[in-house]
Formats: sequence, structure tokens, C-alpha cells
Amino acid sequence: MITLDGVMQAPGTPEEDRSGGFKYGGWVAPYFDEVYNKLMEKQMKPADLLLGRKTFKIFSHYWPQRENIWPGINDVTKYVMTKTMKKSDPRVIGWKNSVLLKRLADIKKIKSRKLSGSKGSDIQVHGSGELIQLLIKNDLVDELWLKIHPLTLGKGKKLFDNGTVPAAFTLVESSVTPSGVIIANYKRAGKVKTGTVGA
Repeated sequence: MITLDGVMQAPGTPEEDRSGGFKYGGWVAPYFDEVYNKLMEKQMKPADLLLGRKTFKIFSHYWPQRENIWPGINDVTKYVMTKTMKKSDPRVIGWKNSVLLKRLADIKKIKSRKLSGSKGSDIQVHGSGELIQLLIKNDLVDELWLKIHPLTLGKGKKLFDNGTVPAAFTLVESSVTPSGVIIANYKRAGKVKTGTVGA
């Protein structure tokens, strides 16, 4: 979920992330409608999750009791990138199949296993801005699902920031909701190609 100017901070609620004096938390709420909900349901297929610490804490509080909304959420593996949480953390213990990761090398190892055909589903990342930037910087993103909302916020944490590697993507699927949200699925398509317009 991003704005036209690329902000992804605190889309869900006013209290989600006020860091940096951010005062627009919950900016996604006015755009939810039946079409948006159906498109979200389509994305909520069972898939392993890779989450940053803050997003994991939000998810582990909200989703375990709402499997009727996101079927299979409690059964998939939840990988948590964190340097501060421990295995004994009540949120980790309380949400089954949660695995702590400490280093980028851990993510690369998991991705390598998935690519080599080991058992397991796709890995999805939701929220987790700093983690996504780390993945983009290290060219570990195969697919993007962008929900581009028709507003600008000027300030806030951005999806794409310094360190984004040059990369080409192909649009695979897109929809526009009645409230003007563009939902677009992009898959990685190799290196950036350049040329001269009109040549």
C-alpha cells in the first residue's frame, strides 16, 4: 500500500507508526470498497511470510484470531527479520510456525532452498518497509504487488528509497477500484534497457 508519492508508513490505523511525527496513520481506510476487498482476498492465499519486527508484532496481535479472513495464516511459516526479538518472546511462541532470522544471509538461504524446489510455498512480504528496502537493495525481489492510492502525503517512510537497484519489471496484472486505487502486479524482468526515443 503506497501513496502517489511513494509513502507506505502506517496505512492501517492512526496509532500504527507515528515515528518522525507522522500524522496521517490510517490513510488507506477511506479507499476500502467491495472491489478492493476482493482483490485483497485474492492475494491472501496461503504463502510463507517474511516480515520485519514491527509488522510481525502487529500481525501476531491481529491475525491469529482471524483465520476466517485469511485462511491458512496460522499454518504457514512466518519468518521474522529481527536483531532484538528472541525465541522466548511471547509473540513468537504464541504464533505457531514463527522463525527468527538475524541476517540477510538467512533470507538468501531460504530463497535458495525455495528456488531449488524444496518444499514450501512462495514467500510474501507485507508492510515491513525497512526489510523491503533491504531486499530491493540486494536484488532479492522477484515480484511486486503495488496498491497505489490516489493521494500524496509529502512526508513519511517510502517504499523506494536510496539503495534501490536498477531493475526492469513486467506488468502481469492490474485493476482499478471504484475509489481510484491502482492494484498492479509486476514481475522481475531482468536488467534495465535503454535506447533513444524516435531513433
